[in-house]
Amino acid sequence: MNNVSEKKICQNCKKDFIIEPEDFLFYKKIKVPPPTFCPECRTVRRLCWRNEMSLYKRKCDGSEHTEDLITIYHPDEKLTVYDSKYWWGDDWDPLSYGREYDFSKPFFQQWKELRDIFPVQCLSNSKATNSDYCNVAEDSKDSYMSSGSWSIEKTFYSNRICAIKDSSDLYVVHKSELCYEDMFCIDCYHTLYSFNCKTCVDSYFLYDCHGCTNCFGCSNLRNKSYCMWNQQLSREEYNQKLSKINLKSYKEIEKLKEKYKELYSKSIHQFINQTKVVNSTGDNLDGVKNCKFCFDATGIRIEDSKYIHWIAHLAKDVYDSGPGVGEAELVYEAFDTGIGNYRNLFTSVVYSSRDIEYSFNCHGCDNLFGCLGLRSKKYCILNKQYNKESFEKLRTKIIEQMNNMPYVDKNGIVYKYGEFFPAEISTFCYNETQAQDYFPITKKEAIKKGYRWRDKQKNKYQTTVSAEDLPDNLDDVPDSIIKEKIECLNIGKTESRCLSAYKITENELKLYHKIGVPLPHLCFNCRHEARLKKRNPMKLWHRKCMKEGCQNEFETSYAPDRPEIVYCEKCYQQEVY
Repeated sequence: MNNVSEKKICQNCKKDFIIEPEDFLFYKKIKVPPPTFCPECRTVRRLCWRNEMSLYKRKCDGSEHTEDLITIYHPDEKLTVYDSKYWWGDDWDPLSYGREYDFSKPFFQQWKELRDIFPVQCLSNSKATNSDYCNVAEDSKDSYMSSGSWSIEKTFYSNRICAIKDSSDLYVVHKSELCYEDMFCIDCYHTLYSFNCKTCVDSYFLYDCHGCTNCFGCSNLRNKSYCMWNQQLSREEYNQKLSKINLKSYKEIEKLKEKYKELYSKSIHQFINQTKVVNSTGDNLDGVKNCKFCFDATGIRIEDSKYIHWIAHLAKDVYDSGPGVGEAELVYEAFDTGIGNYRNLFTSVVYSSRDIEYSFNCHGCDNLFGCLGLRSKKYCILNKQYNKESFEKLRTKIIEQMNNMPYVDKNGIVYKYGEFFPAEISTFCYNETQAQDYFPITKKEAIKKGYRWRDKQKNKYQTTVSAEDLPDNLDDVPDSIIKEKIECLNIGKTESRCLSAYKITENELKLYHKIGVPLPHLCFNCRHEARLKKRNPMKLWHRKCMKEGCQNEFETSYAPDRPEIVYCEKCYQQEVY
């Protein structure tokens, strides 16, 4: 083990980064060399392979399925795409695509050649009922355009959620019902337009409130009821004031959002949003121990991990992984991987598997290297079956060859054994992926960095009404609105991934009436991007507590030039609890 830190220069961004002694210990444990990319560049590279919400229509290439598939793969991508039911069926054999390893070519080139002809699943959407437009989703019922989800029902336009019912427009929300436009909330019921709240009921426009019921426009409250703009009222006073607010009016809600921004700016912000956290750094953490640079993690026990995000349930010794990792141990450079996994390196959509390297969409397998789409298989390389002894010998020779004949991308970056897949061979363009969500760049910047870019198509929708002309009050919206094609309010005003037009579905309209909110005036992509802009970046800065007289220092996701009032844990608890 290296007993001292080492400074390295990132191959990609050319900036310095540090490898700590505990990092070297982890790399030794999983038997891989130290990385040559810095942590941020490693995250971006991995996210270039993750498309959660860019959906298209194309034909199924395998079955007699005649209708267009809903898929994450653009029709221009020269791939073989199967309907999910057919992909999981027995009418084709993944091993039939197996091939001998060619020592005259770099590994990543050979893997891409296999990938380009191997059938890919149109979506990652298992146990779905009437939820064809949900992706990276499991156990969805009557839901639409929700991704990164688990166990949801009648949930729309949401991302990174679990155990949700009758809700819409959520981001990183768990175990909640009848919620709308919430972020980083958990165990809430009929809580709307709120941020960083826990166990709140029948409330609106809350920030950092826990255990609150019937509260409106409040922050930093604990176990309160009938408060409005942080003023304690009687039940009668609260209900009287609330009755005078037209919560079904779009214009009224927009005014309240501006007032809420002022409330947020004057609130106290703990340097880290955390619950049951021990010796860890990052943000939005619950049940985390001995983890560094960890973001959006919630579970029973997540420990001894680093450079991870969107991790759930159980995880131990996980580095450079996420989104979508849980119930896993010894995982490195992976996403959408878990449920009983052990030593998974450079993987995606791999479940209930052990000792898997450089493989995608494999389930219930052991000892795979460079494989695609295998189920209940062992000792395979490039989808070709071997016995244990032959597999181990060939794997050793391939790793040696990867170091002697590395893949070199068009920017001259060298990919030896120990690097994740090059972004340039991803099936997605940069602005189709979560890389653009969390590390947004322009087309010019993307091309300069060697990423592909998908230009937006000109508006092909014949809109029938502008968002500006929608009825202001929900009660004035006719049922026929579900037949309209609505022009997004942002059209022509932004370089975002605006869809230019959108529709209101029948179930969506029913939900708006159920929870009492006005129609949205932006398309889903614009609403999602607006939520992302409200979250702190997945970066950390060293700062001091802003409470006068306090000298405590910490690592926080609030940049030094941010206007928020940021306190250390001790000072925060003195003010809030």
